Amino acid sequence: MTLRIEKPGLLSSFQDKGRWGHQHLGVSVTGAMDVQAHHVANLLVGNERDWATLEMTLIGPTIQFEKSCCISLTGADMDARCDGRRIVPYRPILIQAGQTLKLGTTKTGARTYMAVHGGFNLPVVMGSQSTYLRAGLGGWQGRALRKGDSIDINRSLPDDTAMLKDLAERIWQQSIYLPSVIGQLTGRKSLVRIIRSHLWGEFTPDSCASLLATEWRICTESERMGYRLEGPRLEMAQSRQMISEGAAFGTIQVPGSGQPIILMADRQTTGGYPKIATVASVDLPILAQKKPGDLVRFTLIDHSQAQRLDAVREEAFAVLRVDMARVRQLLSEALEPETIEQKGIAIEPEA
Repeated sequence: MTLRIEKPGLLSSFQDKGRWGHQHLGVSVTGAMDVQAHHVANLLVGNERDWATLEMTLIGPTIQFEKSCCISLTGADMDARCDGRRIVPYRPILIQAGQTLKLGTTKTGARTYMAVHGGFNLPVVMGSQSTYLRAGLGGWQGRALRKGDSIDINRSLPDDTAMLKDLAERIWQQSIYLPSVIGQLTGRKSLVRIIRSHLWGEFTPDSCASLLATEWRICTESERMGYRLEGPRLEMAQSRQMISEGAAFGTIQVPGSGQPIILMADRQTTGGYPKIATVASVDLPILAQKKPGDLVRFTLIDHSQAQRLDAVREEAFAVLRVDMARVRQLLSEALEPETIEQKGIAIEPEA
């Protein structure tokens, strides 16, 4: 085992891109809440961007490393310290065997992501390593981390202090350019872009105007499944029976209370409440980094604008992956001889 959990934090679970293709069976997609921070964490340590990372919410864990490895931390700032030394976020960092990583309470944002070079050794359940907490499925034993858990990783570095020091220096000297579109601290933003739903015109004009003019407060009854918003009551011009439809990450539905709910990563597979709009996927990380009590505002864009924003972000991810080639090479040259193939771990080879 290479990572021992001394303190679990408030809610720490492994997440990847999610469990797609099983919604017709009632299985939630789940996956990382802040997909952007999740992708960047992986790319910074030379992983494929969809590999599982450790998602830590509001209060981080304390982790003792029994093997040396390379990690990165992205998303919310949890004042991470390794043996008391401040860890710089959004950089690949070498951790030596025996060192302890301690994460505190978030200052800005709600969720921090930790990736480790080579990935975590977790079972693949229905095509994903994500933890579906409500069903006790996937991730580490289908649950959030607890004190005493021991997690293995797929690649570790030799316990050679001199070599690790030299490697750390060579990695630190690598210039890493984070395009602003993916390197931004989304927890500081509050304006979220949305797209009208096909039912937009069935809501009263006042309700549509209120959705865009209001500063909505995120309620305490908000978590990975959905965010409840507090503000003026939204109503349809004429109530009618709705047929349940597939639920998407970012759908804004309006139940009978008139208070909107935004469906998040652990959303149900279908929903029967009327949908007034959907959050543009490029802005979902903003919501993922919001805490109960935080405020958000909405502005409309159209579908083609949302697609262009997505395309720009995809290009930025591609650029970052190319930029990390030298770091991948340095880490690959330093790996312990025991490889992924020797361990028999089913995981995609590094490109």
